[in-house]
Amino acid sequence: MAKTNAMKKDPAPPGGSQDKYTPRLQAAYEKEVRAALQKQFNYKNAMQVPKLDKIVINMGVGENVNDSKTIQAAVSDMTLIAGQKPLITKSKKAIASFKLRENLAIGCKVTLRKQKMYEFLDRLINTALPRVRDFRGVKNNSFDGRGNYALGLKEQIVFPEINYDKIDQVRGMDIIICTTAGTDAEAKALLTGFNMPFIK
Repeated sequence: MAKTNAMKKDPAPPGGSQDKYTPRLQAAYEKEVRAALQKQFNYKNAMQVPKLDKIVINMGVGENVNDSKTIQAAVSDMTLIAGQKPLITKSKKAIASFKLRENLAIGCKVTLRKQKMYEFLDRLINTALPRVRDFRGVKNNSFDGRGNYALGLKEQIVFPEINYDKIDQVRGMDIIICTTAGTDAEAKALLTGFNMPFIK
């Protein structure tokens, strides 16, 4: 009997199961942003409306490529920031001038989708970016012509998940927000709907 009880699943959390949880920005998209975009660009149906596809975060380790502790520290920081363990990126070829060997760990990256993607974007827009020193907004011209937006952060400590007293060094990261938009104008309208603070 004890064995049978041990195999039972934990009860659902108060308010329903975790499967029904919807991140704040995802709910905003479904309730407001999608309809506003459909009206703005005169899409014939809701399936044509641009949406977020994925968010890719890259973090390099600079000159410390030969230090395994530095790589692990970067992985630890990225895991805290993204809420998902990243993959370690390795060099594809040797570059003597940079003392870089082939297949050497040079950083880490993570690809976020669905709920984690919306959760990260929410924290980026509403928590991390306002903590950037002398922040005046993000650039309007960082789209790639295919509806994707890239931005760089110089310090991982703008994310509250990172404890400044416990990091080995300050390191930056590149963030690429990929959308299904066909044009940069549509992608910008989508991100503006999420209150991305573009420079005016």
